[in-house]
Amino acid sequence: QLSFTASGTIAQGKPVILNANGTVTQVAGQSESLGSEVVFETGVPYYGQGIFDSSNNKVVIIYSDGGDSTYGKAIVGTVSGTSISFGTAVTFNSATTYFSSGTFDSNSNKVVIVFRDQGDSEKTNAIVGTVSGTSISFGSKATITTDTIGESTTTFDSNSNKVVTFYRNTAQSGHGYAAVGTVSGTSISFGTPVVYNAGNVGTFQGSSAFDSSNNKTINVYEDKDNGGYGTALVGTVSGTSISFGSEGVFHSASTDNTVCTFDSTNNKVIIAYRDNAAPKALASVVGTVSGTSISFGTSVEVQSISSYVSDTSLAYSPEAGKVVLVWSNADNSQYGTYAVGTV
Repeated sequence: QLSFTASGTIAQGKPVILNANGTVTQVAGQSESLGSEVVFETGVPYYGQGIFDSSNNKVVIIYSDGGDSTYGKAIVGTVSGTSISFGTAVTFNSATTYFSSGTFDSNSNKVVIVFRDQGDSEKTNAIVGTVSGTSISFGSKATITTDTIGESTTTFDSNSNKVVTFYRNTAQSGHGYAAVGTVSGTSISFGTPVVYNAGNVGTFQGSSAFDSSNNKTINVYEDKDNGGYGTALVGTVSGTSISFGSEGVFHSASTDNTVCTFDSTNNKVIIAYRDNAAPKALASVVGTVSGTSISFGTSVEVQSISSYVSDTSLAYSPEAGKVVLVWSNADNSQYGTYAVGTV
């Protein structure tokens, strides 16, 4: 048994936390609720990602429509209270579309989508979308590279007003590449792609973020040539190019489904991932950027798993000062599951 000095009133049998000065404080509860589900697509959607358009206060979901020849599509959602309603889906690529990712450019108030275009010799293309009311329209496609890619992740650097996309280049032995894009009107152009890892990487949608306190882009990924370790990299955009510091390992074991977001209240990068080492777990860790490096705190288990979790996604709520992690839980009939995290 241990004795502590209470800070504030502590009710009998209630959980407490240890403060930095050695006192203990009762943990405050937090109420959460969910609205009703709304169907936005009756076909099977692949590579789905939600993007928030802050200029129009709309949610844009991008996906490949398995019920319509896997065409690339986008649909605009409007949140009202705990409900969301949708406009009509719009096709941004009338061909088989793989490995899409996107972001919102708050400088031009445009949505940018990166994807592998099977209808254009498997090139890696990008397109700019403009939200108006409950619909979205698109400009012309721009080619990032003629190389075929695997997974991609895309973020926006609000310091340089550039779009940064990271992708696994399957035409180059799975090497990790990054490219910087500039939006002009309804078009986008890219600088020369840069190699950030000359080995085999595993990239996951939603695994990049922008640290607005240090004006750096963060990319997290699986380093397949280094035991599948969970790895993070800090990037600095200059003009139409990007340079990188040294890689930082946040999990020294097989890692998958890595995602990240930026907590602008605490100025920290939050990373969530699937820990494939025994015992398996869904875990999270806090990263601190300094210069072109990133260091990490102690990993925290979100959920112990016996089989696997998939389709992880992570977002930060500035109003609540919390991060929300969602995933598909194979230990529980693949139910959609979420957890709220506090730094």
